[in-house]
Amino acid sequence: MFRTEKDYLGEMNVPAAAYYGVQTARALENFSISGQTSLPVYTLAMVSVKKAAAMVNVELGCLDRKIGNMIILACERILNGEFQDQFLVDVYQSGAGTSHHMNVNEVIANIAVEMLGGAKGDYSVVHPNDHVNYGQSTNDVYPTAMRIAALQLSGKFVRNLDDLTGTLKRKSQSFDSVVKSGRTHLQDAVPIRVGQEFSGYADSLVKATRGIEKAGESLKELGIGGSAVGTGINTHPEYAARVVERLKQIVNLDIRMAKNRFEAMQSNAPCVELSGALRTLAVELIRIANDLRLMSSGPNTGLAEIELPAVQPGSSVMPGKVNPAIPEMMNMVCFSVMGNDLSVALAAQAGQFELNVMMPLIQYKLLDSLSILNNATKIFHEKCIKGLSINAKKCQDYAARSLGIVTVLNPIIGYSKASEVVKESQRTGRSAREIILEQGILPEDKVDEILSPMSMTEPGIRTL
Repeated sequence: MFRTEKDYLGEMNVPAAAYYGVQTARALENFSISGQTSLPVYTLAMVSVKKAAAMVNVELGCLDRKIGNMIILACERILNGEFQDQFLVDVYQSGAGTSHHMNVNEVIANIAVEMLGGAKGDYSVVHPNDHVNYGQSTNDVYPTAMRIAALQLSGKFVRNLDDLTGTLKRKSQSFDSVVKSGRTHLQDAVPIRVGQEFSGYADSLVKATRGIEKAGESLKELGIGGSAVGTGINTHPEYAARVVERLKQIVNLDIRMAKNRFEAMQSNAPCVELSGALRTLAVELIRIANDLRLMSSGPNTGLAEIELPAVQPGSSVMPGKVNPAIPEMMNMVCFSVMGNDLSVALAAQAGQFELNVMMPLIQYKLLDSLSILNNATKIFHEKCIKGLSINAKKCQDYAARSLGIVTVLNPIIGYSKASEVVKESQRTGRSAREIILEQGILPEDKVDEILSPMSMTEPGIRTL
């Protein structure tokens, strides 16, 4: 069953049960690209903007109170979880996001029409442009909703990251009595405590998290009220300031009116900054995940310094094989985030004059990065880091066997002589300790003290 709606391009059939209208139907016909729609958090952010706008326009006498109240109630119903299946426009759509914006306007209008006793599509009752979109433009609504959604997701994400870094810090403390061989260039180096290594992981994530928080600050400036090009055409002089205050209450965020609405509409630099901070975090997570994969390699022919929780069988052909599935997943998510960041940067530089028409791509890629990173780090924390354990004996054996311990002899016998000890050990297969004693480099009563791997994990210069 269909109903007929028309716009200035002509008539079009719309499913009778649909709450969207003719412009959404055109978008569905024109942009069947990926099958991906915007994340619900973004749609709900836009609905929040619509609710705030209706409230303010009623207060200012710009919108009929009865119609305005129905628009507000329609928005509340969507925010409470109804009608989620009505937002269908592909993420790859017309520039600036007009299609998604009109999808939201039409759904709100038709809900309001029904509540006022009308039939869907009877826009003489409530009109998607004249009423729902009063005093607004895609050009200020879309970026405002994008920033709100990004702030909402990043706030949740930061809390999950803080949980992850807290667990890494606790692991660092519990592993601090175990010494292992450090490695540089994937070769043996001087000893390090496992706790020291994990403290580096924790603090690198703390710094990356603070970068995300800092980037979020610039997203708090909203260009809502700028209308089409930032001038505020067709808006009440008090609209912009009031709508930001209403939005602040609705979304519970410390948002503010942009100092310069023209800048806020032309530039997507805040989104680029946040995406860049997510890329930085991804770089750190890749590095940490790769270290965990290497340290857990084995169990019989690899390093086997740590053991990761087994979450699934690792092979369809090799019995009993267990793989580092969670760090591998973490890597793939981070690679995707780095690709998203490039898309955000390319789209952000593609704006011309008063508008960036590539905002749908920026919105999709930025929110996708936030969403998948949030989900992945939560799983990384719960299914990998929390249950991670160390093989203390293996770590200590590697530390004792590492030729990196000879470095401690540099102040005593010099770099060249110490290098000869390493070379002789490699040539004969004997330990550095044996050669040092044989050549009388250290007295027997001092050799174990000076060559203690644990003693090498803090600053100090060894002397006889």
